[in-house]
Amino acid sequence: MIQLVWFRMDMRVHDNPALFHACQQGQPVLAVTCLTQQQWQQHGLGQRKWQLLINSLHGLQQHLHDLNIPLLVLNSGDFHSSVDDVKALIQRLASSDMPVSDVNFNLEYEVNERKRDIELQRWCQQQNIGVNKFHDQCVIPPGEVVTRQQQPFKVYSPFKRAWWQQFDRYNQAPLAIPQPPVDAITPDLQDIVKELSAALPAAENDPLWNCHELAVHEQLEEFLQHRARYYADTRDFPASPGTSSLSYALSLGLISPRQCLYTAWQKNGCQLSGGKAGLASWINELIWREFYRHLLVAFPQLCKHHAFKPETEGVPWRTSAAAERDFQAWCEGKTGYPIVDAAQRQLLDTGWMHNRLRMISAMFLTKHLLIDWRRGEAFFNQHLVDADLASNNGGWQWSASTGADGAPYFRIFNPTTQSQRFDSAGEFIARYVAELATLPAKSRHQPNSLECQQNQYPTAIVEHKFARQRALDAFKQTMAEANNDAVQPSLIE
Repeated sequence: MIQLVWFRMDMRVHDNPALFHACQQGQPVLAVTCLTQQQWQQHGLGQRKWQLLINSLHGLQQHLHDLNIPLLVLNSGDFHSSVDDVKALIQRLASSDMPVSDVNFNLEYEVNERKRDIELQRWCQQQNIGVNKFHDQCVIPPGEVVTRQQQPFKVYSPFKRAWWQQFDRYNQAPLAIPQPPVDAITPDLQDIVKELSAALPAAENDPLWNCHELAVHEQLEEFLQHRARYYADTRDFPASPGTSSLSYALSLGLISPRQCLYTAWQKNGCQLSGGKAGLASWINELIWREFYRHLLVAFPQLCKHHAFKPETEGVPWRTSAAAERDFQAWCEGKTGYPIVDAAQRQLLDTGWMHNRLRMISAMFLTKHLLIDWRRGEAFFNQHLVDADLASNNGGWQWSASTGADGAPYFRIFNPTTQSQRFDSAGEFIARYVAELATLPAKSRHQPNSLECQQNQYPTAIVEHKFARQRALDAFKQTMAEANNDAVQPSLIE
């Protein structure tokens, strides 16, 4: 009998519940992964993150080999095909007198992924094959943090307080690397792996993003030992290396959220709040990540491009030719707002954007340009190396005032004052908007028309005061209509 482990976005051997469980059963372990590139493209994910996934699989394959576990690679196309391919693999093994005893995998929470897993589980039950499912994307599983009325939380702060209360129940040390299976993989099974396994596409080193699991662990340790001490003070300043830069590794499953949170919790004197301000602040960000995953399960419409607040579905987003020109200027970092343009160019250059800048850029697109948040969400999804539906959707809807947030729609960042506050010396702007690097620091935040002309930098595509009022009018009208109030139509374009 064989234990089959299906790897998805959990590219690691440390703290991997599905792998650990399979290795405890005293049976040979076979790993499988499905390269669903067509599904990847349907979900709008970009080539850069796809390459990081491939790089991660190369490292995983070597780590599993060291544990005497072969990794079989299937070119499945999409999720539906992946289920058929795993079924065919199980049937092939059974016909060779190597039946699968159990299928083990870590759960994913998106709608399509859940449908895939339900389909496989039903088939396995018909075949009397065990299915062992594990939570590894959240420290506390979705559905376990609810209100007194057993309803999901819709706002972060009360969710966090309830999450704290549940933490002791689920807090445990990360799982170690499992011991290699006692029973070795037979030559016959090795032959099947060679016959059925596709070759992994070539790894391509990305100097910005290391896809080796051990290096990611070292990155976590280095951050917690040094920069985390100042995280609360530096996390909002994009010119400083104040963040962990681990979001890409979490999104690929190169490291588990439990590994991150447990290690930070220990270093903070076993406290979630209080203790060292930097560590407590970073722990808070990890809980934000959990919140968005819990929302994804409680409100599956978030996976289907719907606004969390139904009443905001009627916001009259701009769709004219002028709006399209504005959207392209935003995509290319040519809006005439230096902090927005620097943020967009950082994304295009590196595949990553600082979190403060994500809020500024997203709010600029949705409030200043009044362009549908879904378009911005899709653009980020295509370019981010840490692209992740729960966090990306949550962040965009927060910025657009359509999401899970108690603040009213009239929260609208002024990008210039945000720039002056969080990049006071214009250092980050100079780094990514080279046209403005020779200007005095104060001028970099809002160059005048002559400075723009001399430095071949675009003037602002929209005036802040006008844009703010336009957004307020659009949301006010939408809210009134949602409440069945009679209002006079207003000119939005």
